[in-house]
Amino acid sequence: MEDIFPPDLQPHQFYMQLAFEQALQAEQIDEVPIGAVIVHRGRLVAAAHNQREMLRDPTAHAEMLAITQAAEALGGWRLIDCALYVTLEPCPMCAGAIVNARIPLVVYGATDPKAGAVNSLYHLLADDRLNHCCEVVPGVMADQCGQLLTGFFQRQRDLGKK
Repeated sequence: MEDIFPPDLQPHQFYMQLAFEQALQAEQIDEVPIGAVIVHRGRLVAAAHNQREMLRDPTAHAEMLAITQAAEALGGWRLIDCALYVTLEPCPMCAGAIVNARIPLVVYGATDPKAGAVNSLYHLLADDRLNHCCEVVPGVMADQCGQLLTGFFQRQRDLGKK
C-alpha cells in the first residue's frame, strides 16, 4: 500500500487531499465546500461532496453520500474495515451515521465550533454508551480546509446570500 502514495505525503494527508478535491468540486457548484472519501483496506471506495442545494435534500452532506456509496460498493452497511476522511468535523447527523455504519477510523480537517459532534460540541464517536466508538484523527490539513470554508462563506455574505 505504501507505494501508491506520493513520497512527500503520508496516507492521512494523501486521502485528505482527495477529500479536499471533493470540497473544491462542491464549491464550483455553489455548495458548501465539504468533501469526503472512504477508503477500504487501502482502496478508495467512495468520494462525495455536499449536494444539499442541488438535491434539495438536508441530508445530502458529503459524509452521508460517501457512506451510501461505500455501502453500495462493498455490498453491505457495515463499513468495518474503512476509514472516512472529511474536510470538516462531522455534525450530529453524520456522526450518527458513522456510528451506525461501524466506521472504525474518522480523519477530519477543520473543526466545526457551531455543529461539530466529534470534538467541538459533542463527542459522539467516543461515547461508550453507543454501540460503536471510532478512532479519530483531527486537524489533518485543517488550515486549508478551514480557509476554503471561510472564503466560501465570506463570498456568500458579500453576495447577500444566506
